[in-house]
Amino acid sequence: MNAPDHHPFVEDPGSPLPPLEGHVSLGRFERVLRAGQFAVTSEIAPPDSADAEEVYRRAALFDGAIDAINATDGSGANCHMSSVAVCALLSHIGYSPILQISCRDKNRIAIQGDVLGAAAMGVCNVLALTGDDVSAGDHPEAKPVFDLDSISLLSTIKTMRDESKFLSGRKLDMPPKIFAGSSINPFVPPVENRVDQLKKKIDAGAEFIQSQYCFDLTILKDMMARAVDAGLTERAFILPGVGTLASARTARWLRTNVPGVYIPDEIILRLEGAENQKREGQKICVELMQQVKEIDGVHGVHIMAYKQEEFVREMVAESGVLDDREAWAPEDTGAIA
Repeated sequence: MNAPDHHPFVEDPGSPLPPLEGHVSLGRFERVLRAGQFAVTSEIAPPDSADAEEVYRRAALFDGAIDAINATDGSGANCHMSSVAVCALLSHIGYSPILQISCRDKNRIAIQGDVLGAAAMGVCNVLALTGDDVSAGDHPEAKPVFDLDSISLLSTIKTMRDESKFLSGRKLDMPPKIFAGSSINPFVPPVENRVDQLKKKIDAGAEFIQSQYCFDLTILKDMMARAVDAGLTERAFILPGVGTLASARTARWLRTNVPGVYIPDEIILRLEGAENQKREGQKICVELMQQVKEIDGVHGVHIMAYKQEEFVREMVAESGVLDDREAWAPEDTGAIA
């Protein structure tokens, strides 16, 4: 059977975005960034289900507000629908998904196969992660793999894409057109070393970076200033992470139990003093988005709103970070303007 003239999975690139020449992928997310627009991403946790409609329902919460959607890969070492499957479903109906790959669960053979398979289904973006330890999740008896880490995974994707070969040296008939990224946590001590780690990931092939929660903008601004001075923001697109906190209790739990999450006391005190703590957490997230956008070298923002995904559109609209631009959404969804 002959292939169709228009690949059914390739994202509708939209307009007015630059032509594809010189881009590493066919994806809308990359094109938004290379057009110099402030990009907004968020994420969905894949369902504990085999129901594709549940994936579509979760994605629809972001319509008109988000340029790309991360599909987490066994986040917290807990089992869910696979990130590859979620991304394939989203790509098929026109969303711009970001495939998260955790090196915890698969060796290089399986990972390279997933990269090819995802690219064949129209997935244009990959976020390389080392992964949480299995002891943190619901299958602590599982055997961790860690054949690769985030840096060697980035190098692997770059080799497959740019040199058209597997790590073994065997040639690929068609390389994957993938926009590769990774993560950074500005708050892991010693914080002075974060720019060195950022450089290692960019040297390995990261073209975009999403960060852990950023509630302390002083530390973030310092990291970004040093990244700008080192020329790193000219080599990769940086999207700091922001989040909405449901309560002061939630904030304290995150600060105590999630490694690398730093929430200043003033944020917790502000939540404690609010009549409606959930709404106050959303206001804080809106303010953080606005302030992050003003930091030199920042190209976008990544919103983490676990169990508050239904408020993301409202927060993006309230923040005004998209200016007069509307992110992609399927037709007739009532997306925000």
